[in-house]
Amino acid sequence: MMNRILADRMQLLGTESAFEVLQRANKLQSQGMEVIHLEIGEPDFDTSPNVISSAVKAMNKGQTKYCPPAGLPQLRECIAKVSGEKRGLSFKPEEVVVTPGAKPILFFALQACVNPGDEVILPDPGFPIYESAVGFCGGIPKPVPIIEKDDNFTLDLDILERSISPKTKAVILNSPHNPTGGIIPEKDLQIIASLVRDKDILIISDEIYSDIYYEEKPVSIASFPGMKERTVIVDGFSKSYAMTGWRLGYGIMPQTLAEHFAKLAVNTHSCTPPFVQLAGLEALQNGQDSLQNMVREFKARRDILVEGLRKIPGFRCPTPRGAFYAFPNVDDTGYDSSALADKLLNEGGVATLEGSSFGAAGKGYLRLSYVNSQEYIYRAIEKIEKVILNNRKKQIM
Repeated sequence: MMNRILADRMQLLGTESAFEVLQRANKLQSQGMEVIHLEIGEPDFDTSPNVISSAVKAMNKGQTKYCPPAGLPQLRECIAKVSGEKRGLSFKPEEVVVTPGAKPILFFALQACVNPGDEVILPDPGFPIYESAVGFCGGIPKPVPIIEKDDNFTLDLDILERSISPKTKAVILNSPHNPTGGIIPEKDLQIIASLVRDKDILIISDEIYSDIYYEEKPVSIASFPGMKERTVIVDGFSKSYAMTGWRLGYGIMPQTLAEHFAKLAVNTHSCTPPFVQLAGLEALQNGQDSLQNMVREFKARRDILVEGLRKIPGFRCPTPRGAFYAFPNVDDTGYDSSALADKLLNEGGVATLEGSSFGAAGKGYLRLSYVNSQEYIYRAIEKIEKVILNNRKKQIM
């Protein structure tokens, strides 16, 4: 009966394969297998004690009531200041909307701006929720391949240009990029800006990993002339401040659009818990040392993982420039990437994600999150190499 009651649009919603693989990995662990988790995109660091204390103090002081749907004024003001300094822009607090996690900003942007039949360009491979959210609001996803270029990953600009049509309503960008760890070069962003600047096209710029980079600092497309006025920046606290479970994100956008986002907030979640917002305020004001320490550790892990993967027969691994993911090509192993991911989990006890779970262009790749200790990354490399070599011996025999 329930299937007959459900609305047709529920069939359009997807999920994140990382949680599915996590369940499988946990089941194997419960059966006694040692599993090294490289599948989940969650920092393994604890939230800073000062951030936790600030939330406790806020609750003890009665900050447990309703608050403004768009966020506490002091947090919006701080976000506007810090985000503007980071991107070389000037933002007003009225251009900031705070939400329980960053995903609502993505959904709000699509719900507010995309009509059924409108086309939305998105990266392939890319965060699976992009395509899911576009389809749920009646939009038509138009994937543009992410390609390897100069030991990096970036959008195929030729296909992007050909994908823009009179029906294009929005373009979703993500830099640093999940799942590849690539950063869109500034010159590529300039080209993208030139392609949309004179058109009625919204840019949804997912910059949730903007604080996690290793050499070149990511550039926001909003910083180019004429682009701030047509860009929604998606950002939050989950990755930068190890606050995934706190559910605290925000968007920065033109003020008129922010007013519509606030209306959507009223109709969905009312407001983001004030004590959580005050914890975020503490993170922005006094959490930079913890952030930089975390990024230094991620860089060390990145270097270990990339060097190790490049020594494994059949693996080709570009150097991640941001986020905390490696995205090696495994075509030369002789295995389909999906079959290899299963084999690594079931035979080697290493949980990874198969590249096509992020889109068709991800086929032939694996995503490995280096959100585990250096010790376990070394062990994971050994286990992966052992699985590859053992299976090669079997093929020879």
